[in-house]
Amino acid sequence: MILLDKSLNFPPVHLALEDGLLAYGGDLSSERLLLAYQKGIFPWFDEDDFAPLWWSPDPRFVLFPEKIKISKSMKPMLNRDDIEFRINYDFQQVIHHCKVTNRVNQLGTWITTEMEKAYIDLHEKGIAHSAECWHRNKLVGGLYGIKLKHVFCGESMFSLMPNASKRAFIQYVAQLKKENIQLIDCQIYTAHLESLGAEMIPRATYLNYLVD
Repeated sequence: MILLDKSLNFPPVHLALEDGLLAYGGDLSSERLLLAYQKGIFPWFDEDDFAPLWWSPDPRFVLFPEKIKISKSMKPMLNRDDIEFRINYDFQQVIHHCKVTNRVNQLGTWITTEMEKAYIDLHEKGIAHSAECWHRNKLVGGLYGIKLKHVFCGESMFSLMPNASKRAFIQYVAQLKKENIQLIDCQIYTAHLESLGAEMIPRATYLNYLVD
């Protein structure tokens, strides 16, 4: 389905292809992005694509806050008092690091300049949030995502110091739990997040958490 520029309508998610691709086209306006997340849809594409691609995979990779796993090897990092955890201190720097930081076995980035600007706009509207680790007043790791009523949709994370993104994630999960966030959407499987307790659930189960 082609999404018309002036139409915010998405096709039903059960029409997504086997790989999760649901639609293409449209723009990255705040209204469209928020509607997408509320319907269990997220954008994921790169600058070589002609238009935004919209996804709703089944099953869905998620983390229940109460099931987070903290390995023994992470305890020293969590106990370091020279690392400061901050929330929404410098969202723009977080998303830019997520865009430019090289990752093993990954060529380029899916965070386009257009997408970077779109999420900064969402942050300014109080919808997108960042969790950050700072060392000696320097940002060394973090993540960002979209916060809905009961779900936090994680988008990307980065580390400039070993395990810095894991520490930011672990501390932010604890904070989200206090805010009655019941589920963290990790979208696509990664071994990194599986090691922290993320698991696959049916898309239909995930969509139930998006209902007020």
